[in-house]
Amino acid sequence: LNLCHCVAIMNLTLAVKQYISKMIENSGPGMKVLLMDKETTSIVSVVYTQSEILQKEVYLFERIDSQNRDSMKHLKAICFLRPTKENVEHLIQELRKPKYSVYFIYFSNVISKSEIKALAEADEQEVVAEVQEFYGDFIAVNPHLFSLNLQGVARGRSWEPTMLSRCTQGLTSVLLALKKCPMIRYQLSSDMSKRLAETVKVSMTTTLPLTHILCRCVLQWTYQAMVHELLGLNNNRIDLSRVPGINKDLREVVLSAEHDEFYANNLYMNFGEIGTNIKNLMEDFQKKKPKGQQKLESISDMKAFVDNYPQFKKMSGTVSKHVTVVGELSRLVAERQLMEVSEVEQELACQNDHSNAQQNVRRLLQNPRVAELDAIRLVMLYALRYERHSSSILPSLMDELSRRGVSERYRRMVQSVVEYGGKRIRGSDLISPTDAVAITKQFFKGFKGVENVYTQHQPLLHDTLDQLIKGRLKDSQFPYLGPSSLRDRPQDIVVFLIGGATYEEALTVYNLNRTTPGVRIVLGGSSIHNTKSFLEEVMSATGHSGGSDRAQGSSRHSNRR
Repeated sequence: LNLCHCVAIMNLTLAVKQYISKMIENSGPGMKVLLMDKETTSIVSVVYTQSEILQKEVYLFERIDSQNRDSMKHLKAICFLRPTKENVEHLIQELRKPKYSVYFIYFSNVISKSEIKALAEADEQEVVAEVQEFYGDFIAVNPHLFSLNLQGVARGRSWEPTMLSRCTQGLTSVLLALKKCPMIRYQLSSDMSKRLAETVKVSMTTTLPLTHILCRCVLQWTYQAMVHELLGLNNNRIDLSRVPGINKDLREVVLSAEHDEFYANNLYMNFGEIGTNIKNLMEDFQKKKPKGQQKLESISDMKAFVDNYPQFKKMSGTVSKHVTVVGELSRLVAERQLMEVSEVEQELACQNDHSNAQQNVRRLLQNPRVAELDAIRLVMLYALRYERHSSSILPSLMDELSRRGVSERYRRMVQSVVEYGGKRIRGSDLISPTDAVAITKQFFKGFKGVENVYTQHQPLLHDTLDQLIKGRLKDSQFPYLGPSSLRDRPQDIVVFLIGGATYEEALTVYNLNRTTPGVRIVLGGSSIHNTKSFLEEVMSATGHSGGSDRAQGSSRHSNRR
């Protein structure tokens, strides 16, 4: 096993934070401006709050493509940019007429020698102090989860050329940031996986214990996954502007495990537990809240109040934010009857009872309170589960969707999903049939209205990683790229999902990291999906995208099942 002899971490958030801290430290003392592009702004904002960076003497944040920046010669400029032609051209224009006293330039990935030369020629006033490559070319969503925020990576069974290049850059950046040298395995049934594996190998001069690349629909009930599915989570931000009666201060909120202790402790908790923990948080806040009639009679009383006030204010913000979010989730669960929908989804995913499945799916399709998107998801799950069943009622279910008034675009998605991920493409069963008697239905107690949430389903990724960790993953399904193979069981594993990962898969990785001593896993994807964004990806990949019937309430990020 050929590993890099250097200090290696398997914490993506920490890796990016260390890069940014190093950039700021390298510039020395004094007031600074941070110049970024659209993508690096997201990369930085996910791991650092503005107040944290302000404490490092960075007092201004600007976009390199902004045309209205003032000249401020008293500031040093730290430039953190993706190495794109557009950014290099913006930098060249900047250096010809510098607005700041000195420039420390950091690219998030490899930059060509010709572009370095062009920058040097533009630096006639010799204001550039440093040019380096710092490999933070990805969104570190969680310590063990990254995204490239890409949509539409495939055209049919082939790569969209620009997307292949971006995925290669992002995955290479992750490996370099983690200081890993790859030994690569890919999914044999996916030509896209093999192509990405080959381009990553070319980009790396050394070889990682594993980069496991594979392409692979069930409502999730953990806090982070529910937020993304029902509200949309974009770079840890939630748009709550459409929530009825929302306070103007809560129209957009940030959920970051780095800066929100309650969220960090609860993002993998199920919905019922969240309700109980919100109640405990409220009670704790009530106990600590300053009393309305509190007397401030002495200097020590006043000092104690002033010292504690920021803590109370921060706690108040945390309480109101999470109460609002959980309240809206609860409203949507009731309005869309997601408890009933989820129960049927779990049965489709984990049991092998066609007679019961067809009755339950048909019953829910005839329920007017079931949302159009949830109805489509049920039919897609049925189509994937029983695509080759002799008594399949899929045509009848499609007629039922039509009678409901479901748009043609949505109905086409059923066919698209089977084309995209049917058994012919997967090469293995998507869902391992489980004996119904062996399944334990888990009931979540403690939150009114949340008593029958099932979590039987585990993603295919769990079985793949379990086999890999035990040294039993078949070479016939996941061959090595090149002649080398891994003799020992892997310790550090990087998984990349072409087409996008989900928070359900992130939970699987989190649990495996927690329960498997000596194994560290990092998961990434071209994006992080919920149902809406996954269906958009599938429609794009199968050539069925377009049309005027847009998904109602469609958001850029949505949960692939």
